[in-house]
Amino acid sequence: MEQPHAEHVAKRIIDNVKKVIIGKDWAIELAVTALLSQGHILIKDTPGLGKTMLGKSLAQSIDCVFRRIQLTPDMLPSDITGVTVFNQQSGEFVFRPGPILGQIVLADEINRATPKTQSALLEALSERQVTVDGITHSIIRPFMLIATENPIEHEGVFPLPEAQLDRFMMRIQLGYPSFEDEMSIIDSQRTQHPIENLGVVASADEVKEAQEIVKRVFMHRQVQRYIVALVYATRKHGDAALGASPRASLDLFRSTQALALLRGRDYVTPDDVKELAVVVMGHRVIVTTTARMNGVDGRKIVEDLLERVAVPAARTDDWLARH
Repeated sequence: MEQPHAEHVAKRIIDNVKKVIIGKDWAIELAVTALLSQGHILIKDTPGLGKTMLGKSLAQSIDCVFRRIQLTPDMLPSDITGVTVFNQQSGEFVFRPGPILGQIVLADEINRATPKTQSALLEALSERQVTVDGITHSIIRPFMLIATENPIEHEGVFPLPEAQLDRFMMRIQLGYPSFEDEMSIIDSQRTQHPIENLGVVASADEVKEAQEIVKRVFMHRQVQRYIVALVYATRKHGDAALGASPRASLDLFRSTQALALLRGRDYVTPDDVKELAVVVMGHRVIVTTTARMNGVDGRKIVEDLLERVAVPAARTDDWLARH
C-alpha cells in the first residue's frame, strides 16, 4: 500500500463515522489518528454524547470486533481478561476470552472500577496481550481501547493513576452539539439509528497496512527536537508536580505522523505538533496542589508552553529535506 491509498483509507473511515457522529469532526479525526498510530484514547465527558457510538461506528467501518465493557466497582480482573475453565467433556482446561480481547474495545466509566481491576488493562494497553494463569494470549490487530470517564460523579469512583493515564495516547472531549447539529441528530434518527445501516469501508488488513505507512512519514530532526523540547519543558514548569514521560514524546511523534498523512503530506510540520500537543500531553502533566486550587490543569500548562517554547523556523521545503 502506498501513502495516497493509506490516506484514502483513513478519509473513508472518517467520512463513514461522520454519518453516525454528527458535528464532531475533530474528535473523529483524533480517533482515527490514534487508530493509525496504534494508540488508545480516553474520553472524559458527560453521558449521552455518543462515546459508545463512536467506538461502535469505528469498529463497524473497518469490519473489526467491537466489545463494550461496563465497568463497576464489583467487577473482577478476570471479568475483563477472561478465565480458564475445566471442560469435563474433553478433560482439558479451556480459555474463555474476556471482552478486552476484542479489536475496538469500549471501557465505559473506567474510573468506576477498582484499582486492581483497572490494572488488568495495563498489559493490554501497552503490550496488546493478556496473561491468564501464566499463559499469554495476544490481541488481534488492529486493537484500540476507548475508555470513558464520567466527570460529574465523584462518589464510588477511583481516579486513574498516573501510570495508567500515561498509557493513553490522547484524552479528548466530544462536548455538547450545536443547536443545528442537535436538530440534525434528531432528523437522522427519526425512523432508525444510522449505525444500523453503516457499511464497511475498509478492511482490518488495510488499517494495519496504513499503520505501517504512518511509520514512514518523514519528520525533520528540528521538528523532532521541538517535540522533545515541549515534553521536557513540562518537567520544568512551575505549576507541574510531575511532567510528561518519554512515552509522551513517542506518542506525539507517532500521532503527528498519522495526522500528516490525514492532511495529505508525507512529512510532519511544527503545526502538526501544535495541533496535537494538548490532547497528547495534557492528561499526563500532574499539577501542584496550589495550581489546582487556582484552576490550573495539565492542558493549561501545555497551552502555556506552546506559547513559550520556540518553534523551529524554516520554510516548508526544509521540512521535506531528508537530512
